[in-house]
Amino acid sequence: MDTYDEIYLNIAENILKRGYYDSNRTVNKTYKLPHQIMQFDLEQQFPILTTKRVAFKTAVKELLWIFKDQSNNVARLQKENVHIWDEWEMKDGTIGTSYGYIVEKFKQIDKLIETLKNNPQDRRMIIDLWQIPYLDTGALHPCCFLTMWDVTAGRLNCMLVQRSGDWPLGVPFNTSQYAVLVHLVAQVTGHKPGLFTHIVNNAHIYENQVEGINLQITRRNQAHPPPTLLINPNITNFYDFTAKDIELQGYHHHPAIEMEVSV
Repeated sequence: MDTYDEIYLNIAENILKRGYYDSNRTVNKTYKLPHQIMQFDLEQQFPILTTKRVAFKTAVKELLWIFKDQSNNVARLQKENVHIWDEWEMKDGTIGTSYGYIVEKFKQIDKLIETLKNNPQDRRMIIDLWQIPYLDTGALHPCCFLTMWDVTAGRLNCMLVQRSGDWPLGVPFNTSQYAVLVHLVAQVTGHKPGLFTHIVNNAHIYENQVEGINLQITRRNQAHPPPTLLINPNITNFYDFTAKDIELQGYHHHPAIEMEVSV
């Protein structure tokens, strides 16, 4: 199976060569391609880029903030030295009715875990953050908004649908953090991690990111082998996980590439 670097950089090159160039809600135009798909067997590899550094611990902390803490409080992340939501913080100190708020309101993680334990062949195992009555009262419409879950031969498979994906910055972050989520849910429900499929409806590169992504493409032949994900095996309750329970072993990578977030 191809590594994440190979799959990801092939798509990045495709976006730059074949992407549709146009404006969007931000001040920076993008090159974009629709319907980009990546798939990984999580028993074979953990998907994280090595051709640049990905802030793995930051990704894990945001993941736990959304799905374990089910929080919309930005200060809670800031106490963990995570500032990725600072630009979208509302006057009340939250991100409104987005992400963790929706997970908690509809008990989505609880329902998923209960079904995986008691009826793993159910075909309605879905976490859906795109709840129309709550979209406009959130700081940002959710980008990664839908996960669909399946158990086949004891392996937990997950499909992530992302409506909009900043290919240089957001997508590497999201791929790795949702792969972690599959591992965590698999562990507490007694399954092995299986296929993880990441679908990005609008995959784009902002024009002010082109130089950075081209630098990363030059490193493609110097990519490192994927690292190993280590999770505290003693945890059986999803709500007991902390960032300290989730580590990467052997994560060798090239230096980070500084690129701007378009707000």
